[in-house]
Amino acid sequence: MIQQAADGLSRCWWCGDDPLYVAYHDEEWGRPLRDERALFELLCLEGFQAGLSWITILRKRVAFREAFEGFDPAVVAGYGERDVERLLSLPAIVRHRGKIEATIANAQAVEAMHDAGSTLEEMVWSHAPDAREAALAHRDEVPQHTAESAELARALRGRGMRFVGPTTVYAFMQSAGVVDDHLAGCHRAGGGIACPRR
Repeated sequence: MIQQAADGLSRCWWCGDDPLYVAYHDEEWGRPLRDERALFELLCLEGFQAGLSWITILRKRVAFREAFEGFDPAVVAGYGERDVERLLSLPAIVRHRGKIEATIANAQAVEAMHDAGSTLEEMVWSHAPDAREAALAHRDEVPQHTAESAELARALRGRGMRFVGPTTVYAFMQSAGVVDDHLAGCHRAGGGIACPRR
């Protein structure tokens, strides 16, 4: 479902008319993301989103970045119990012990990948599906998970990551532009995947 906005542009239904959500749709969602730190941040925020709406996370993203010191995996990997307690005391973020501890574990997993000579970026993009020949026509066609998201979720869990089930990982793949799920008629549809599978 496409909506016609007051600015004359057609957009996917899910961003509504919230300026923050519209900007995210237009400027970030579905654009191929290669930066290692940004991918780590996005994967962790998708984990925090579980059970919540994405707009809730967007509204807290600046606070998350401050709380987790820019989501630098090398920094977050060194967090201990005092940091967990500090983060649990911050009302500006989602205060969920399991998700906070998962973020630390995920940072440690990324650092272990670096030590082994690999990267999160390589792992993520190695699971990119072939680009669709045409944009999806209706919101009902947008999958909640795919074979590729299940495979990537398995690979991430195999590295010790948490809160990375197939549905969360597919949302991450959409956000990071690993797949293009802008619907036909959206002004952002058909941008293609600029960083194909290697």
